[in-house]
Amino acid sequence: MERIRIRGGRPLCGAVRVHGGKNAVLPILTATAAIRGRFILHNCPAIRDVEITQELLAAQGVTCVRTGDTLRVDSTGLRPGPIDHRLAGRLRSSVLFLGALLTAFGAAEIPLPGGCVLGARPLDLHRSGLESLGVETACESSGLIARGRPRSGTVILRYPSVGATENLLLAALGAAGSVRILGAAREPEIDDLCAFLTACGAELTGVGTACLTLTPRPQHGAEHRILPDRMEAATYLCAAACAGGALTLTGLIPAQLAPVTQALQAAGCTIEDGADSITIHGTARRAIPPVRTGPYPDFPTDAQAPLTAALLRAEGSTVLEETVFENRFRHLPALEKMGARIEGGGTLIRIRGVPSLHGAAVDATDLRGGAAMVCAALGADGETLISHAGLLDRGYQDLIPILRSLGADAEADEPKRTTP
Repeated sequence: MERIRIRGGRPLCGAVRVHGGKNAVLPILTATAAIRGRFILHNCPAIRDVEITQELLAAQGVTCVRTGDTLRVDSTGLRPGPIDHRLAGRLRSSVLFLGALLTAFGAAEIPLPGGCVLGARPLDLHRSGLESLGVETACESSGLIARGRPRSGTVILRYPSVGATENLLLAALGAAGSVRILGAAREPEIDDLCAFLTACGAELTGVGTACLTLTPRPQHGAEHRILPDRMEAATYLCAAACAGGALTLTGLIPAQLAPVTQALQAAGCTIEDGADSITIHGTARRAIPPVRTGPYPDFPTDAQAPLTAALLRAEGSTVLEETVFENRFRHLPALEKMGARIEGGGTLIRIRGVPSLHGAAVDATDLRGGAAMVCAALGADGETLISHAGLLDRGYQDLIPILRSLGADAEADEPKRTTP
């Protein structure tokens, strides 16, 4: 998908079943490189980041076979192999192979990870955490290097980094004894990884808290269902708040979306929670109190860009503060090109609502920034053409078919190529 063409002004009506979580499945897939066994993973989204992870696993002798939304993973043939620099450079979660391969082989060397350019995402927490367990690490031009089996002990994270928490859990699978992580991230995706590792034989306590303890036990294959993607759900909620209509999302956990639904409700949307569903009616029509992103359970940074789009036509002004990534407002020039009025910059902006937006030709800057452009386009007058839309394939399965099923005038527009 190179470009997306959207003609706005049509409400979204219908129901969508949320796919499995991108940020949950990637660490779980990587964990299979730490454990020799056969795994069945249900509710796996068919997105580009999953495909890249499968390719990275293949270099370690791990096979993955997809049937519908189920992946059958076999790591019984696990072997050391080089990590593809080109692929790792496109995926932030490739850093998790450091902990996984350290458990598998007692040493790991991985290229520096990639992903969306959202600002500095230092790896010092990953390295210092491993070093506190006796692992030798180095960062060289070729990438990250780790050597030695972790000993038992306690790691104190000065910030609840999701990636560092996941890497330490994977490394702890090969530790000499129990590993305790103080200041651990508490995101639902961490809980899902813990549930998977428990199914594989590890003993975990403190799940859902900032104090996690993992005790290694004999490990084996397991069957697991990936939790729903709360960021996909947040995006569709914000899309509906831009376009209007009546949209029901099913197959999710409403409590995990509370910061987003509370913000949209404050903006004038009607929200109805079910046991595993959320229904939204209406558009965001009024400004809301300041929103500040932060670690779970605060407002999620990945939902900040779609919420920005939802508030562009809300009467009054709303302040948004980004505390997780310092370069997460790269989508703002595109929204301003569509008629948005946004002041400030850096990590703090003020959105001043405008009566209407208009279509424009814009470039997707990153996964969630591109999603914000889609949301804004759905509520804008005229046609919007979003280039570099392949970024959205990293995290959204069947985006255009789903939008069309809800009544949107949207299509994937492949640019014409001239024949030499």
